[in-house]
Amino acid sequence: MAVSRAEALESYRALPLPDTTEEHWRFTDLKDFDPDSFESTVGTGGTSRFPQTPSPGPRRGQAASRPPAETILELDVSGMATITEAGVQIERAPDGVTFAPLTEEHERLYSLVGWEEKFAAHNAAVWEHGLLVVVPKGVELDKPLYVRVMNSSDGGSLFWRLLVVAEEGARFTLVEEVTSTAADLHSYTNTAQEFFLEQGSKFEFVSIQNLSQETWHFATHHATVGRDAELDWIAGGFGSKKGKVRIQNDLAGEGATSRVTGAYFTDGDQHLDYDTFQEHIAPNTTSDFAFKGALRDTSTAVWRGMIRVEKDAQKTNAYQENRNLMLSPTTHAVPIPGLEILANDVRCTHGATVSRVDREELFYAMARGLSRGEAERLIVRGFFQDILDRIEFEAVRESLAAALEARIPQG
Repeated sequence: MAVSRAEALESYRALPLPDTTEEHWRFTDLKDFDPDSFESTVGTGGTSRFPQTPSPGPRRGQAASRPPAETILELDVSGMATITEAGVQIERAPDGVTFAPLTEEHERLYSLVGWEEKFAAHNAAVWEHGLLVVVPKGVELDKPLYVRVMNSSDGGSLFWRLLVVAEEGARFTLVEEVTSTAADLHSYTNTAQEFFLEQGSKFEFVSIQNLSQETWHFATHHATVGRDAELDWIAGGFGSKKGKVRIQNDLAGEGATSRVTGAYFTDGDQHLDYDTFQEHIAPNTTSDFAFKGALRDTSTAVWRGMIRVEKDAQKTNAYQENRNLMLSPTTHAVPIPGLEILANDVRCTHGATVSRVDREELFYAMARGLSRGEAERLIVRGFFQDILDRIEFEAVRESLAAALEARIPQG
């Protein structure tokens, strides 16, 4: 779709970089970020700013010589794919399931994430690597599909897309882990993801972001959930420097259910920004978004949640919450819940808190022989326990718990 690429590029160039005068960017300042200063990889390792620009060839010091990135998750999987600047490598794919590189020809591409917003437009204009997942009607996978995304080009960028179709009655899990090959890698990543859940399907999506703390990360996720379908979404945020993650779920069919569970941990001068949207379109739909984060040092976390109930979406049941635990006095958390209700027979609730470690709890634990680090790990585990309990997938639940506790310094 050359026309789409051209339109997206035109939109990207016309749209200004968001600034703090815009409500959704009020607490995320991008004044030090220039997306055009990062080179985007094309094909097999060359770089260019836009697709029509010839590649100058590999850059010195790129990641081929770097050690492999560490993984948080160790899983027994039915399908595995790796996305890097060099392309998409399918290492394993289950029989009867489409698990293949995404091309421009797919009819649903751009239907949920187009190019109306600056970073979505940048992705649509220059993405080279994407994955298409289609699980046919009635198929149930007993092992998850696994997608590993690794950025490795210092001073470069990585754009990718994921398009998932769960056909009627399909049931499966897809795990995406996003990592960097070096802890000090300076780069820009941009992802767009479109999920289509057809009638009676169940899709569990696990997204773990563990990029370097010198990587700018922007993501636009949009799902549409059909009649009696169920979306169970786990979002783990550990890495990156600054950016924004958008998550929108459209409850488009009667009886549709969406549950999003988020857990994040920031330290240093990290800045995470989650922007979530629960859109209730059909009647008798349910959504439940719960995010918890722990913050250390001078880090910042922003969470903005919106529940919108359309006028025909009677009998909606929607909930959203954001809880933050401050492990240092110099951290900053900004929870912003919101409701927009156009129907009159609904149940919509929300909650948001920012709290510090209880000194009495800390003293009590240390008085019984635990070091400060051990005591904080115990408190952090307790803080996140109800979030972890929402995760059905045991391997993911235990891996996330370990990753959260590992961020607490020893001693």
